[in-house]
Amino acid sequence: MEWFDLLKALILGFVEGMTEFAPVSSTGHLIIVDDMWLKSQEFLGKYPANTFKIVIQLGSILAVVVVFWKRLFSLVGLYKIEGQQASSSFNLLHVIIGMLPAVIFGFAFKDLIDDHLFGVETVIYALVAGAILMIVADKFGPKKPTVNSLDEITYFQALKIGLVQCLSLWPGFSRSGATISGGVLFGLNHRVAADFTFIMAVPIMFGASLVSVMKNWDTLSMDYLSFYVVGFVSAFVFALISIRFFLKLISRIKLMPFAIYRLVLAAVLAIIVFL
Repeated sequence: MEWFDLLKALILGFVEGMTEFAPVSSTGHLIIVDDMWLKSQEFLGKYPANTFKIVIQLGSILAVVVVFWKRLFSLVGLYKIEGQQASSSFNLLHVIIGMLPAVIFGFAFKDLIDDHLFGVETVIYALVAGAILMIVADKFGPKKPTVNSLDEITYFQALKIGLVQCLSLWPGFSRSGATISGGVLFGLNHRVAADFTFIMAVPIMFGASLVSVMKNWDTLSMDYLSFYVVGFVSAFVFALISIRFFLKLISRIKLMPFAIYRLVLAAVLAIIVFL
C-alpha cells in the first residue's frame, strides 16, 4: 500500500479520535471527510472501507478504557473505588439501563438508518438538530445541578439519558452530544454527564463494532492490514488526547461553543452541497 494511502488512514484515524467523544459527531465528520474528500471506498472498496471505520472506532474505545479503567474495572468487580458505598454507588446496572433504549431502537431501525440517514445532507440536518438540543440543555437545564458525582446518578436518570441517547442513532447527531445534553437537562453537572457518556460508550461501541466486524468478516484482507493498523493507532492516540482535553474543558465552557461549531459547520456544508 502506498504512503499516500497510509496518510489517508492517519487522517481518518485523527478525525475519528478527535471527534468521537466531543459533542460534534464523529460519524458525521467521517462521512464529510471521507465521502467528500478522501474517498477511501474508491481504493478499498465499499465493504473494506466500512470495516476500516469499525476498526478505527475500536481504537477510540481502547482510549476510553485506558482513561476510565478504574471505573470500568469496578463495574465488574475487579477494582474497588475508595470510599464507594456498595448500596448506593454507580454500578453496572446504571450502564445497562442507560444503553438499553439505544440498543433496542438501533436493532429495530438499523436498516432504515443505513438506507436513509447516511449521507452529507442528512448529517447537515443532524448537526443543526443536535446543536439546538445542546443550546436548550445549557440554557434551560437546572442552574444548580443535583448530581455532582457518578455515584449520585439514579436508575431513573440513567434511563432518561438513555432515551435521549436514541437521537444519536441519526448520523451526525452525536452520541456524546445527546447524552451529555440529556444528563444536564436531568440534573447532572457537565463533567458527570461526560463521564457517564464515556463509560456507557464502551459496551455500546464495542458491541456495535463486534456485530459489524462479524457482518463484514469476509471483507477483511491482509492486503489492507497496514491501512487498518495505521488508522487504529491514529484513532487511539488522538482519542486519548481528545478525551483528556475534553474532560478538563467541559466544566468550564459547557456545551455552547460546540453547538456554535456545529451550526457553522452545517452552514458551510449547506453552501457546498445545496448551492
